[in-house]
Amino acid sequence: MTLLPELAVRWRYRLLFTCSIWITLWLNTAAQQSIPIPTPAQLQWQQAELAALVCWDMHVFDGEFYVQPKVRITPVKDYNTFNPQKYDMDQWIRSLKDAGFKIAIFTVSHETGFFFHQSNATPYSMKALEWQNGKGDILRDFKAACERHGILPAVYIGTRWNAFYGVYDFKVQGDNEFAHNRQQHYNRMIEKTVEEIFANYGDWAMVWFDGGAHGPAQGGPDVLSIFEKHQPNALFYHNLQRADIRWGGSETGTVPYPSWGTFPYPAIGAGESARKEIGANNFQLLKTGDPNGTYYMPAMSDAPLRGHGGHDWFWEPDRDHTIYPLEKLVDMYYRSVGHNTTLILGVTPNPDGLMPEPDVKRLYEFGQAINRRFSNPLASVSGTAKTLSLAWDSTQPIDQIVLQEEITNGERVREFILEAEINGKWTEIYAGTSIGHKHIVRVDPVYTKKIRFTSRASVGTPQIRNLSVYKSNP
Repeated sequence: MTLLPELAVRWRYRLLFTCSIWITLWLNTAAQQSIPIPTPAQLQWQQAELAALVCWDMHVFDGEFYVQPKVRITPVKDYNTFNPQKYDMDQWIRSLKDAGFKIAIFTVSHETGFFFHQSNATPYSMKALEWQNGKGDILRDFKAACERHGILPAVYIGTRWNAFYGVYDFKVQGDNEFAHNRQQHYNRMIEKTVEEIFANYGDWAMVWFDGGAHGPAQGGPDVLSIFEKHQPNALFYHNLQRADIRWGGSETGTVPYPSWGTFPYPAIGAGESARKEIGANNFQLLKTGDPNGTYYMPAMSDAPLRGHGGHDWFWEPDRDHTIYPLEKLVDMYYRSVGHNTTLILGVTPNPDGLMPEPDVKRLYEFGQAINRRFSNPLASVSGTAKTLSLAWDSTQPIDQIVLQEEITNGERVREFILEAEINGKWTEIYAGTSIGHKHIVRVDPVYTKKIRFTSRASVGTPQIRNLSVYKSNP
């Protein structure tokens, strides 16, 4: 009889323990249902971290300085100036591989309107060239080389501007029957062309319509339905109905902190923006995102490699001085990848058909610099908890801490601190908000052998995929 009260207490604790587990599971399930989560394509995009935008167009071969407003309205004088005598696609892709790029995006068409593939939909394509007797296909070569070198291939298609067809800002100018007929012809041509690209070349990791792609409701071609039919597993960027990622609000290769992976609208507009609130305050919403946004739409940070004292997306003669210095590229990495975005760096082959040697050298240096900084953490830990501690053998000077959430279950952390044990006392060294796929924390060197992460606010229990600490660089 004396055992009954003890058994009752045991069962009461078991019941409370079981209930607490179920409550925790319910709260985490409810949190996951309320937080937007990435698609497999979005997850792949963020895990890639580095993407190269390979920019080539007919004006690279004209020997004149690229003036974008003029190119948009002036047809190319002679498209057979395209004659890259040393063309080597493998050299392009090797240079990107050495830099650490995981995705490469090729401009199959840009504002001149020329398409760098074998097209039956438009005469203004590789079939028209004397080069390789009209049999060449840069897009085919690009995709094959990416696959050989283990880089995910993606394609960039310009439909907003087309100097050859006389299309300006999505439209043939004018309100008469001639303009209407030309617009319909252009729309059908674009639909057939993108179907060729989507159906005949296998899978793409991403499809990028520059400046957006107006659809039928805006008088443009229906590219979204063709994309969804042939490339259901790819990333779509973008039109007025859908954007799987968002522009980061500038072409500096950086975003401010915080930059959340969620957004309040399913699309970011076309042109500068279809919504005033997205374009307001110098595109602030694109830069920061919204922690309470109902759509998962991470930002990209884009900049041309030749953007130091210039802004050269396309090769021009005597412009090697515009290549970003290494220290600027490394800082760009911290303020893009380290701020929960994917860095897109624009690179451009020269008229010989090669990545220029100064660019190749700088890309290699960039890849080596990132590897040196992040290849060998002092210690790492992961876990599902509000607090995680990390310790190593002896006191070391540290100045970098990498935090990553398990974003397959959404961005949960809203506010956190990092502390270091200094002289036996926990001391706050950093306070932050967004983590997302990756947040790289840089601090003045701290001598310690133990740090602690504490979430002060979250939606559900934080799920930390990686907490790593790095020794100060000499």
